[in-house]
Amino acid sequence: MHGGIFSESANGMQFLIIHYSELYCAQRACSLKPGKIIGKFVQIRHNSTEYLIFSPKEFTKYHADIVKRFCRDRGIDGVYNDQLKRFDIHDPSWDILGGGKFEMDQGKSILRLYDNSMVYGKFNASGLKKNILSSKEMSGYRIVIE
Repeated sequence: MHGGIFSESANGMQFLIIHYSELYCAQRACSLKPGKIIGKFVQIRHNSTEYLIFSPKEFTKYHADIVKRFCRDRGIDGVYNDQLKRFDIHDPSWDILGGGKFEMDQGKSILRLYDNSMVYGKFNASGLKKNILSSKEMSGYRIVIE
């Protein structure tokens, strides 16, 4: 799920899920066995595309680190603030909607989204469940949003 797959939501927006578990395992020489993945996620919008970016807790400690990785992978300019707690995107057409934590149980096909990001705030849950279920890789999952 590193690259993600686009799907179109009911409102005409494109929706893409990116999961850094495969990248983390590639760098750490671990295998992705069906199991439980726990981590953080960030929700970002650019024009008519919404991104939901998941990262295992061992790979990116803070939500800002997820945003930095996402930007670096796509050549998007940004910078950490003075306290190195927030990574801001220079281009105002990119909007960080919020973030939270997740638990993904691949064996039971359950994705739980909860909590919030200390620097970006709570994720936007409106339409999120439907968008997640519209993506191929999450088809058949039970989505729990708290």
